Amino acid sequence: MKKLNLDEFLRKLEKVTALEEIHGLTLGLRDHYKIDHVVYHWVSADGDQYGFGTYPPKWVQHYVDKEYLRIDPVVIGCFQGAHPVNWKRLDWRSKAARQFQLDAIDHGIGNQGYSIPLRGPNGQFAVFSVSHTCSDDVWEAFTAEHQRDLVLIAYFLNQKALELEKNRVPEATRPLSPREVDALTFLAMGYGRAQVADMLSISEHTLRAYIESARFKLGASNTIHAVAKALADGHIIVGGAARDSVGGWPGRDTHSGH
Repeated sequence: MKKLNLDEFLRKLEKVTALEEIHGLTLGLRDHYKIDHVVYHWVSADGDQYGFGTYPPKWVQHYVDKEYLRIDPVVIGCFQGAHPVNWKRLDWRSKAARQFQLDAIDHGIGNQGYSIPLRGPNGQFAVFSVSHTCSDDVWEAFTAEHQRDLVLIAYFLNQKALELEKNRVPEATRPLSPREVDALTFLAMGYGRAQVADMLSISEHTLRAYIESARFKLGASNTIHAVAKALADGHIIVGGAARDSVGGWPGRDTHSGH
């Protein structure tokens, strides 16, 4: 495929009418920037994953089969912030994260990466990533030179994805009460129900009522789903120092993703 520059990419992207065409454009971006991979990854609140890019199909299936979304530091780091991130600056301290990293490198993903978090209507969340195998100095120079273009590409890719996949954008949810926010936040941080009830100075029965009320407002099927949707929709925010999250959702130190 002929290499394309940024202006060509944006012109072609504007004319795209099907997802398969975007995949071809990502191949062109990869060749233009002379890197290993270019990927767009949309993650829904219930864990559904969708995207396109140059990762090997074998790795994509392996990522899903291993449920790596639960421990992927890239997804977690992007979820918790609004700025682009260099993968080397994420939290890879946990054994699960380190094993995930080695597995990704073995599958040809690269030892360097740069990801841009993306947010759209009603809590839509996605990540645009580029990755490569090279030294730290080479990667620092690459990201410094191309950061602005990559942010622009990420933004327009997300806009096109929203345009083509309108049914994936969730409907707006009803606002949560302060107590419902507190309850889901502590659960997302990994505390058990008894601990949460004690910290909020309420009974477990009352806590259950808050959780059920929040679950109903969020349209969630269970508590884990409610926590995930609350995080995705921005109702609650869990910092990097949080304890393990319920069900391994964002907010957990051991999380990591591309």
